[in-house]
Amino acid sequence: MELSEIIIGPKITEKTMTQVTKDKYTILINVLANKHQVKEALKKIYKVDAVKINIIKTKLRSKTNLTRLGPITKKKHAKKMAIVVLKKGQKIPGFETEK
Repeated sequence: MELSEIIIGPKITEKTMTQVTKDKYTILINVLANKHQVKEALKKIYKVDAVKINIIKTKLRSKTNLTRLGPITKKKHAKKMAIVVLKKGQKIPGFETEK
């Protein structure tokens, strides 16, 4: 797997933006990626050093709605996120906050 395929992009929500002040960044990653690959990709792409990486996985979920035409099943795909703690003073572009 190439380094450009490992990191999908930042996950920007209210909760993740409050974590940015504590130097914790939440990034969506490829489902097949591991911590070592994420750390290497961060170093090459964003030129930052990760102190700690936690990975969160979500499972494939499906929901069935009953309609007059019959049951319809919708699927939510599996996701994988990495919460990355960086060294003091380092930042990842895309997580800019106004103070």
